[in-house]
Amino acid sequence: MIIEKKEFKELKLEQLYSILKIRQEVFIVEQKCFYLDCDGFDEDAIHFLGYEKEELVAYMRVLKNEKLKTFVLGRILVSKKNRKLGLGINLIKNVISYLENDNENFKIEMSAQTYLISFYKKFNFKVEGDNYLDAGIPHVKMIKK
Repeated sequence: MIIEKKEFKELKLEQLYSILKIRQEVFIVEQKCFYLDCDGFDEDAIHFLGYEKEELVAYMRVLKNEKLKTFVLGRILVSKKNRKLGLGINLIKNVISYLENDNENFKIEMSAQTYLISFYKKFNFKVEGDNYLDAGIPHVKMIKK
């Protein structure tokens, strides 16, 4: 898988369309979760796009909070037909490596779906706090310090 890192203004229209399409396929259609995906955070995010043969198959956005010295991972996904191939592992490892390279004093956190806790623990994320519902799906805050 080839992973590209893009700021919002660097995204081509076709890439933005592919991002919105794959996010809707996974989070809205597949998970039957109805929420406003275009939430106003994309413009300030770093976007990581994972391609297999020019098809977007994995994606994540990262928000940077300078004041709190925190990166927040979000909208993490692998398309349904490309799961169980190690693409999610590849994506997470690459993003963490990129974030930690120049930002050693920053922590990394996410709002993880609870069924993925053991997956994220493989990358040294730890659960912080109690489970909560986000758009009707059980989540938990996870932090990597």
